[in-house]
Amino acid sequence: MAAVETVRAPKGFKTWVAKPGEVKQKWYVVDADGQSLGRIASAIAMKLMGKDKPTYTAHIDTGDFVIVVNAGKVATDPAKQEAKIYQRWSGYLGGLKKRTLAQVREAHPERVVERAVRLMLPKGRLGKQMFSKLKVYKGADHPHKAQQPEAWAPLAKR
Repeated sequence: MAAVETVRAPKGFKTWVAKPGEVKQKWYVVDADGQSLGRIASAIAMKLMGKDKPTYTAHIDTGDFVIVVNAGKVATDPAKQEAKIYQRWSGYLGGLKKRTLAQVREAHPERVVERAVRLMLPKGRLGKQMFSKLKVYKGADHPHKAQQPEAWAPLAKR
């Protein structure tokens, strides 16, 4: 049987862990006009979790605030308008409610983006805290001008 060798980090190297008081959170504005729903939702989820920062720590909320404008103009596949179904169940017999993507977009266009992002975040208390930093508006106006948000184009050509 071979001896198992343990590997240690060289002297002076330490693991850094973010602490809640040390995290600097910025505000970003994303224009969803013409952007693909899934692609923009995954980029927003990464920004909310803080996975794009070198200070990312899995058990601490290191993410930034994200404001999404023009959520009503987000692009989806035309075939998916009737094929994608959002459903919820009340818990009672006959309590299953089904709505298509087109019906949800017509009534509340911001909920389409919110749900797509929420399902990409961690489940539990930390995920709810991260989701609370997402602000979605169906038009181009938002009430967060005092926070001086930076424009952010997650799907810009590089």
